[in-house]
Amino acid sequence: MAFVVLASVSCGAQEQGASPTTSVPVPPASDPAHETPRPVAVTPTPKPTGPPPFSAKVSRVTRDRLPYSWKAGCPVSYRDLRLVTLTYWGFDDKPHTGELVVRKTVTDDIVTVFEKLYDQRWPIRQMKLVDAYKADDYDSIDADNTSAFNCRRATGSSSWSKHAYGEAIDINPRENPYVTASGDTAHQNARKFTERPIKGKGVINPGDKVVKAFARVGWEWGGYWSGTKDYQHFSKGGG
Repeated sequence: MAFVVLASVSCGAQEQGASPTTSVPVPPASDPAHETPRPVAVTPTPKPTGPPPFSAKVSRVTRDRLPYSWKAGCPVSYRDLRLVTLTYWGFDDKPHTGELVVRKTVTDDIVTVFEKLYDQRWPIRQMKLVDAYKADDYDSIDADNTSAFNCRRATGSSSWSKHAYGEAIDINPRENPYVTASGDTAHQNARKFTERPIKGKGVINPGDKVVKAFARVGWEWGGYWSGTKDYQHFSKGGG
């Protein structure tokens, strides 16, 4: 009997002094097959952008923009000229901005034609006012520069050129040279372009898209002249 009492006392003492046990929840083991995938940020692929659309601006030309190409005695006043700033397609297959000075009565013709050529990706080497070459026609041609107004006489004549009226333009003159009746040209870098028709970037051929575009607005091509050929030259009404 004494043993039983001692045992009971001992057990009671042990229960009173023991600390309570804390139950900690154990997270369930993850199952890779059923895990929710984390969202991944995706950078959208940029859409390719094409070249800018054709643009053209017609503005009055100031006397200081024509320090060499216009002078007193020219057959047209500089006040009757206009500066056309327009987009053209370059030999590097990229768009560029160029400038032409023409008579105010033909600005619509010029914008119409060059918009067509730009949309067709027809290439032009460069397009600066001839004043960049001090109005020296030879130097402008040698640089393959497309230009319009220049108060000068017609080649081999004492009469005013259509350029002096702002009603003519020379396009890619290296690829489209002025050729004498004997088949010669004054520019050595243009000698391989004296025949027609020929293939080449920026070359104008009979009946091609350039000739047709100008013909639609009443401009004639110097490549159709008899004897002397001026493949670079287009003028309002001819000449």
